[in-house]
Amino acid sequence: MASYYKLPIEVRPGIGTGSAREIRRNGRIPANYYYHGEANQNLVIDKKAFLHAIHSGQHVFEIELNGETVYAMIKDAQYHPVTEEVIHVDLMRVRRTEKMTFSIPLVFEGEAPGMNEGGIVTHVATAIDIECYPTDVPESITVDISGLEMNSTITLEEITLPADVSLVSPEDTTIATCNPPKAEIEPEPEEIEGEEGEEGEEVEGEEGEAAEGEGDEKSAKGSDQEASPEKS
Repeated sequence: MASYYKLPIEVRPGIGTGSAREIRRNGRIPANYYYHGEANQNLVIDKKAFLHAIHSGQHVFEIELNGETVYAMIKDAQYHPVTEEVIHVDLMRVRRTEKMTFSIPLVFEGEAPGMNEGGIVTHVATAIDIECYPTDVPESITVDISGLEMNSTITLEEITLPADVSLVSPEDTTIATCNPPKAEIEPEPEEIEGEEGEEGEEVEGEEGEAAEGEGDEKSAKGSDQEASPEKS
């Protein structure tokens, strides 16, 4: 029989924003527990115990609720946008005799032959969805890339899953590639627009000023001639 990480929980005495803040100040996390056909319950989880649980590598946890031992998985977790600390958790009850969908991380092993030719291996997917019993949830799925040649890919249909585990993600999903590095394209020098126009404006300005100067000079001469008295 599989063993499960025991996650200590308490029934939450109050609800509301003020209650949630008080819970967090005391180093605990507000949580909701739910299961179809049952009423949702408000819980409290110790923050340290929760972090130990999620780092245990398990997906299903054992909790004591209303005097009964039940099994639950973390359905969702909310994080603070600045500190990235967990501020709320949703727990969902699971039945060990019912298959469920889980998101499992991929672990890549081996060395791709395409890398010896200068290729770059890219891990396109880091996790996949599988369906299995809560007692058979693998910690990770291993992907062997030792056959990854240059300009080739690995899809989900090529990996081997453990017994009693079926794939939920599409089989044609690409999870790894090996391609030559992209050639860097030097940007072409940008043409400076408006230089000709600016120069033209300057010339026009100078010519205009010169024309204005000539006009002023002619006007001045004309004025001098008009101003000189006629000899009688």
